[in-house]
Amino acid sequence: MGTKVLISVDMEGIAGIVHPAETTPERHDYERGRRLMTAEANAVVEGVIDAEPAAEVLVADAHGSYRNILPEELDRRARLIRGKPRELGMLAGLQAGAQVAMFVGYHARAGAGGAVLAHTIADAILDVRINGASHGEIGINTLLAGSYGVPVVLAGGDAAACEEFSALVPRGVTVPVKRGLGQHAADTLHPQEAQDRLRQGAGQAIRLRADHRPMSVPCPLDIEVDLHQPRSADLAALIPGVTRTGRTVAFNAENMAAAYSMLQLLAVLTHLSP
Repeated sequence: MGTKVLISVDMEGIAGIVHPAETTPERHDYERGRRLMTAEANAVVEGVIDAEPAAEVLVADAHGSYRNILPEELDRRARLIRGKPRELGMLAGLQAGAQVAMFVGYHARAGAGGAVLAHTIADAILDVRINGASHGEIGINTLLAGSYGVPVVLAGGDAAACEEFSALVPRGVTVPVKRGLGQHAADTLHPQEAQDRLRQGAGQAIRLRADHRPMSVPCPLDIEVDLHQPRSADLAALIPGVTRTGRTVAFNAENMAAAYSMLQLLAVLTHLSP
């Protein structure tokens, strides 16, 4: 059997995408965004299988509703995980025995400079700190993968996202497909050029996978989350084990899977009114 590869695909970091109208269902450019997202996923699948024909590839749709990638247009050699809610969210598939993970279409954390569509999980979350260290989705997901013994070997997205990944995984392969000029502006590669670079990067990452080790963090974990709205903190404070100081809520978790589940719940609460 070949290597089991999990490809987690977000949308904000896809080449050509710069605005929520391209990432939000029912907005006028969303269908184009879906096609671009699917094409980048396909490029990475192709790169993996070109490098290792026996690889078993699982693609996790990891944006918004988790129902963005067009199933009928995805490379038929890959299996697709879609829909929510689900265990492990953006990295559903880790529990199916994945050995290597890749991030595609990822974005930088909330507040990052020079980043496109930067945020952390939800717009109402300003920061997430794990044992005192600030992390966006790249860091949170890299730690979650590491807790399952899975190294993340590739990240594709805007330049700021790739720099964020490199700070955590210095030997990982990065494929910057655009450079942020603002929250809704970028200097971007042509989609086909981006796809060619992702295909090459995925192949390189698979060939070098033996050089990578999972990223770990000491457990149990102390988690702090800064929220934009006081009402979100009001709701979070109703959860047993969660404490609140102003707009910051805190909790302890025995491992990254437990921390991740709580973060998913907090993201949902930010969309609710008390």
